[in-house]
Amino acid sequence: MRGMAKRTPSGQGPSQRQLRVGELIRRTLSDILNRGEIHDPELNAMPITVGEVSCSPDLKVATVYVMPLLGTAPVEKAVALLAKHKGELRHRIAEGMTLKYAPDLRFRPDETYDRLDETRRLFSDPTVQRDIAGDDGDAGSDTDGRGDHDEGAR
Repeated sequence: MRGMAKRTPSGQGPSQRQLRVGELIRRTLSDILNRGEIHDPELNAMPITVGEVSCSPDLKVATVYVMPLLGTAPVEKAVALLAKHKGELRHRIAEGMTLKYAPDLRFRPDETYDRLDETRRLFSDPTVQRDIAGDDGDAGSDTDGRGDHDEGAR
């Protein structure tokens, strides 16, 4: 064990396999929820967007980021309903996949849209607009005003 290298070095992003499995889970879960295959009228009445699924390096845990469509219900309620039915959802996802283990599902609120709104708000700030406009005017200009950009051309 002593000479073995770590499989996932710290500081690196997810592996190609983690991304593929996450996307497969996301599509499968979206289809299950869209078709209303879970026997819960409250869950089936709630349109839920599955934004992203991230998998652990060993593919045994999948964190699912969800959001009720157009704010039709509180996100906490959607997460609680999905968590209540996670065993059935896990079973249905496993039917369509060829993994050794069906990953344990953990549901979390998808905060991507909140971050997007915050980013838009920041970009609309007059100070930021002024900084952005100032950067565009300076790009590619030289400091001495002579116009020769190539030092070797003298």
